[in-house]
Amino acid sequence: MADRFEGTAQGMTSSATRHATITPSDSVAITNKPRALYCNTAGTVVIVDEAGTALSYTVTAGQIIPFRGVRVNATGTTATVYGWD
Repeated sequence: MADRFEGTAQGMTSSATRHATITPSDSVAITNKPRALYCNTAGTVVIVDEAGTALSYTVTAGQIIPFRGVRVNATGTTATVYGWD
């Protein structure tokens, strides 16, 4: 299939072109930091930022979190999330 946008630059507000399962861990960083998180199931997701601050978010299924966290903690996370890049 032809990609009509192949020659254009991809920015932070562009549509994602890759997705990956995020495996929550209290110590292992996300391998490829995504542009956003997609919440596949409702629950709680604990996201750690670059400064090491962990915050808990209550999410609904289908919610998109436009945040580039470095890790999703296993402790406290009940939602299933995917990374969009």
